[in-house]
Amino acid sequence: MMSGQQLEELLSDETVVRDGERVLVACSGGPDSVALAHLFATVAPRRLLTISFAYIHHSTRHSAWQDEAVVLRIGASLHVDVDVRAIEQTAHDEASLRDARYRALCDLAQQLGATAIATAHHAQDQTESVLLALFRGTGPAGLLGMPTRRTLDAGIDLVRPLLRADPQSLLAYCHAQGLPYAVDPTNDDRDLRRNAIRAALHEVRPYFPGMDEAVARAVMLVENERDATPRADLRRHVREVLRDEDALHDVSFERIEAAVRALERGTTGRFELRGGLTLRVDGRTLTIERRSHDS
Repeated sequence: MMSGQQLEELLSDETVVRDGERVLVACSGGPDSVALAHLFATVAPRRLLTISFAYIHHSTRHSAWQDEAVVLRIGASLHVDVDVRAIEQTAHDEASLRDARYRALCDLAQQLGATAIATAHHAQDQTESVLLALFRGTGPAGLLGMPTRRTLDAGIDLVRPLLRADPQSLLAYCHAQGLPYAVDPTNDDRDLRRNAIRAALHEVRPYFPGMDEAVARAVMLVENERDATPRADLRRHVREVLRDEDALHDVSFERIEAAVRALERGTTGRFELRGGLTLRVDGRTLTIERRSHDS
């Protein structure tokens, strides 16, 4: 579980949200987006952000007015302007609704002069996106999942600051802050592919603790490799040294990353691997040390 301070730190990443930006926060009234709205209102003064909230009314269910009321209440309590847009859709499939929602948000962002639209996608959403891409037979691009920031329209980026946050932390944040939120009944509709994936993951997640962190890590690795980052080169070097010394088996990702960080800093360190194996980092030099069984 992430603390409120840790959640605020996710919005402090300059690569995701830039100082001084005008940000339109998409708020559906659910706990994830309500937490995001409150977090933005909290960090806005120190990041010099200008924020406003948007509620997109899809006209697909009668209870949507309750969600709208929640968003209006949040905006009023935080003294943040709320814009409500209704969209009429003849097609109600997931892709059509998403496209219509983003078009409405882009139109509103252009009117407000916003350079970023923020959504509350979180770590479990990322896992679902990667699996859906795999089931469609994706290439490497699909394994990247949802980026934290990408261009949505001319001069407007879509930002997702909460991709490392779990929904339990966001719900706990709402409770700690006394924030109202609505529950979308369509989340239980398993005719929607994402909901079907979500239900299946809910069943297997207890057997695979850390699943979402592992998927997020895989996304990061694929992205680093695609962009040929210096860290990707160092990571590959560490793994090659371990493999050449027959020491790679069962070495955790965390140990490899610790060695990579030491190489980046040019410092000295010793990292216990397994069964008497130690990886020694000295500047830019890697050495495998083996403890004798007699010692």
